[in-house]
Amino acid sequence: MSVERRSTQQQLNASLREQVVIRKMYFNDLNKVMAVEEKAYPHPWTLGIFRDCLRVGYLAWVMELDDEIIGYTIVMQSPGEAHVLNICIHPDYQGRGLGRYFLRFVIAQMQQRQVEMLLLEVRRTNSVAQSLYASEGFHQLGVRKDYYPAGQGREDAIILARYLSERPEQ
Repeated sequence: MSVERRSTQQQLNASLREQVVIRKMYFNDLNKVMAVEEKAYPHPWTLGIFRDCLRVGYLAWVMELDDEIIGYTIVMQSPGEAHVLNICIHPDYQGRGLGRYFLRFVIAQMQQRQVEMLLLEVRRTNSVAQSLYASEGFHQLGVRKDYYPAGQGREDAIILARYLSERPEQ
C-alpha cells in the first residue's frame, strides 16, 4: 500500500472511531448483539450465555455506529483482576482500528477500577488478534488445551495477560 493510500486509510479509520459510541449493554440489546456474534464466529455464544453474563453483573458494553450495534465486550471483574470473556467487532467493520479502540477502552475502564491484571484467551490460530494484543502490552501466560470448539474437534487457547499497574515485587 502506498504511503498516500495508507494515510488516507488512517484518516478514514480515525474518522470512524470518532463516530462510534460506547455505552453500557442492556438486556434489550441482546438480539442485536447476537446478530453480530453469529456473523463473527463459527461457534457463537448463545443468547442464554449473554443473558447470564448480564444477570450476574459482569461489565458489558456495546459499540454503536449510527444507532446500530457493531461491537460488544463482556468483562468479569474480581478483586485485583479482570477477565475479558468476549470482545467482538462486526466482520464488516474489522480491520479499521475499532478492535484496538475498544480494547483500549476496556483497559482504561479497568485502570479506573484499579484492576491490576487483565486476562483473556485467544485462539491459537487467530494470529491477527494475537498481534493486536501483543502490540497493546499483553504477554502469554499459558495455554488452555482444547478450549475452543473448532471445525473438527477442539482448538487450544493462548492465555494472555497485561499488568495494568506496577507489577508486585517477586
